[in-house]
Amino acid sequence: MLSLNGPCPDDASICNFVYSETDSTVAANIADWVVGKPLALLGLALLGLFIRWVLHRVIDRLVKSAETGMLPNRVSRAVTGGKVGTALNLHEAAGATRRVQRAQTMGTLLKSIVTGIVLAVVVTMMLSEIGVNVAPIIASAGIVGLALGFGAQSLVSDFLSGIFMIFEDQYGVGDVVDLGEASGTVEAVSLRVTRLRDVNGTVWYVRNGEILRVGNMSQNWARTVLDVTVGYAEDLVQVRRVLQEVAHDLWDDEDFRGLVIEEPEVWGVESLGVDGIVVRVTLKTAPMEQWAVARAMRERIKARFENEGINLAVAQRVMWQESAPSAAAHAGSDAGPEPRG
Repeated sequence: MLSLNGPCPDDASICNFVYSETDSTVAANIADWVVGKPLALLGLALLGLFIRWVLHRVIDRLVKSAETGMLPNRVSRAVTGGKVGTALNLHEAAGATRRVQRAQTMGTLLKSIVTGIVLAVVVTMMLSEIGVNVAPIIASAGIVGLALGFGAQSLVSDFLSGIFMIFEDQYGVGDVVDLGEASGTVEAVSLRVTRLRDVNGTVWYVRNGEILRVGNMSQNWARTVLDVTVGYAEDLVQVRRVLQEVAHDLWDDEDFRGLVIEEPEVWGVESLGVDGIVVRVTLKTAPMEQWAVARAMRERIKARFENEGINLAVAQRVMWQESAPSAAAHAGSDAGPEPRG
């Protein structure tokens, strides 16, 4: 829109100033192109740099939060009796290092995305400032974005899910997880897919957008739950005492110091089954050590039960067999009725 006092637009202050001083349209237009346009472009560039700086500061704060972990640390530093497990500390240190690396990677990615978006907006505004018609550019960008949105919905879902999983530190490389359809040890985590290997050696590739739940068996701490089935004829008081002693011996064993991080507990009778009485024992362990502790406990329980004369329950089945009729009975039935005298 041109000004009423000259050929310059109302918002072109330098052009209007030069025209008012010189009363020359050519000088006003030259001044506007030599001074006004560069100043406007410089202002847009500075505005873009400021917005980019603010957004990068926000991302840095998010990265700091992700490095310390958004989930609360539920592992007590002062374990009963001063037994702070070496394995537990090593696992925590490895997890913290992994979390920092992933958070920094995500921060770098988000900063690149922010820089690209701000640059595209600022360049479009600069083109509009120098007189380029940006309407077709914006329309084309909208059409391309709409097409990508419809054609790559699953890809966008995978990336967004991957971003949130990494920031929340739901799992990482080396963790043993259950993702529903697949479970095993995580070998790689990216923004789109998670690769894990199960106990049979099969490698599974799971898209992050398809993960509805995550069961992490190696985060913070773990628990060994053992159900020991004894016969109905056994003395439960003796069984509980023996189990408590076996578990306490494992707790005091130097080889398992740091692997069992709390005093084991015998919870007692869990159920009355068909084959016997189920007694439950639990041990809180360092992450990913629950299976080794369970195997050691089973071996010790078996040996101690044999020494104490406690019998483990064995499956019993009752079979009924109908006896065949005797040959004399068959002969008597075949002879017919006895004749009357």
